[in-house]
Amino acid sequence: MKKRGLRNFKESAIRAFFFTCGILAILVFLGIFALLLSSAVPAFREVHLKQFFTSTKWDPTSPVKAEYGILSMVVSTMMVTLGALVIAIPIGLGVAAYLSDVAHWRVREIVKPVVEILAGIPSVVVGFLGIVLFGPATAKIFGLSNGLNAVNGSLLLAIMALPTIISISEDSLNAVPQAYSEASLALGASRWQTLIRVKIPAALSGIIAAFMLGMGRAIGETMTVLMATGNARSFPHGFLQSVRTMTSNIAIELGEVPYFSTHYYALFAIGLVLFVMTFCVNLVADIFLRKYQEREQ
Repeated sequence: MKKRGLRNFKESAIRAFFFTCGILAILVFLGIFALLLSSAVPAFREVHLKQFFTSTKWDPTSPVKAEYGILSMVVSTMMVTLGALVIAIPIGLGVAAYLSDVAHWRVREIVKPVVEILAGIPSVVVGFLGIVLFGPATAKIFGLSNGLNAVNGSLLLAIMALPTIISISEDSLNAVPQAYSEASLALGASRWQTLIRVKIPAALSGIIAAFMLGMGRAIGETMTVLMATGNARSFPHGFLQSVRTMTSNIAIELGEVPYFSTHYYALFAIGLVLFVMTFCVNLVADIFLRKYQEREQ
């Protein structure tokens, strides 16, 4: 009886611990949202919502009239993010398919840890590589004076999104029941046809979730785009132009802005917009993952 009581106590304690951790995570999330919202609202007392979201000019220090428009930064953020996905999605899915269906187990044991190590590289190191390696190469290829532009930022963000896309896509492919592949091969399909027409469609929900999580990783990156995209305030008209993302703008200006000024609150408003964007991306990814898990059950 004592052993049973002790076991029940341990199970109750573990259950309470995980419940507390879950509640704490929710409270932290709500606390961050409340902080951003309370700090962003004062900005909209001075700046009209329409001007904030539709104006392309951000010039808070203008002696004539301060301008608080984030459209250029939103477009720049989406440009480098979508550019990163265009690069990372085919490479990430290809590597995941190779690891799950083609690679020898010894090769897999080497490549998988390397991919995981890639996720641990600090963003400032990736940004440094963009300055000294990818930037000059981009400038040379396209005949530019410098390589600090959206293309450079997209390449670096693709590198940072690859570990997430590869890991989750591989897990999704490995979770497809072996009976699917065996049935396809028994009907005369090749391994390539089985992979393309059976396994990838069966794991599509998990793969899409991997893409969305990679997108969320790219949207919220700061130091890499701060170092590698040039940070021009003008509205971008192409990937070969210098751009300034929302994250880099906050990092550049928040340390020098006077506290409790309109400029200060406007930066928190940008943070709120970025928070909502990343939350929506991760919510969509979670929905796809749940659908995939329900399908497997």
